[in-house]
Amino acid sequence: MVKIGEQKAHCRLAQNREAAKKCRMRKKAYVQQLESNRQRLTQLEHELEVTRQQGIFAPSGFSRDHIRQYTCGNNGSAAFNVDYEHWLEEHQCLINDLRSSVNSQSGDNELRLVLGRVMSHYEEIFQLKGTFAKSNIFHILSGMWKTPAERFLLWLGGFRSSDFLKVLGNQIEALTDEQMMGICNLQHSSQQAEDALSQGMEALQQSIVDTISSNSICDRYVEQMAIAMSKLATLENFLRQADLLRLQTLQQLQRILTPRQAACALLAINDYKSRLRALSSLWLAKPN
Repeated sequence: MVKIGEQKAHCRLAQNREAAKKCRMRKKAYVQQLESNRQRLTQLEHELEVTRQQGIFAPSGFSRDHIRQYTCGNNGSAAFNVDYEHWLEEHQCLINDLRSSVNSQSGDNELRLVLGRVMSHYEEIFQLKGTFAKSNIFHILSGMWKTPAERFLLWLGGFRSSDFLKVLGNQIEALTDEQMMGICNLQHSSQQAEDALSQGMEALQQSIVDTISSNSICDRYVEQMAIAMSKLATLENFLRQADLLRLQTLQQLQRILTPRQAACALLAINDYKSRLRALSSLWLAKPN
């Protein structure tokens, strides 16, 4: 019986490794495609600039800055949306592996391996958001890469950790008193951190309103806009802190729970997000 159990465990591990390998191969091919597209856009920009300098063709109002804004702005947003969809696809593969491990009563060691891959994948999306935010922070904060129902509940470009902890209260079985207290304390600390970030964001918004609405002489207009721009630059820091809070909450939750409970928690979070996306689809498909 022991050997049969070991064979099943090895089989599951092999299947998980194969699924992870396929995800990596898809990701590598996609990154190569993006790099090829980026090089092509750079080439087109260069050709248009050379053409403009030679005076052969220069459409009115179509400057190099406009080209850069389009390639780095609009196409950048579209590229991020595609990156996110690709991340979501890989995430679903990992969640399927995790669900399979839970349903097959895998041991703690195997669960820790799958949990580690899921957590590393969460880190990837936070890094991706942080990188893209440098060129278009408003796209990330507005949640235009999310479905309508997800955007409705959006907080600083993502989910509220405290909301997920509330959802988990009834989803995880066999919690000890110590674990319940740990989750309660984690929810309280997450809520406090979220409130502090929300207050900071409100203060920033008011500061920008005050800056651009104040009456000033014409020669101070540039200075006024420069001050407002420098304040907007701090938005990246708000996103970075919010994503760090989200990641640390997930990590702390794993320390409180057993591997099986932590797996069930991540599955519950994924199911919650899936229902939000399904709700969006139903809403958009409803008859007028």
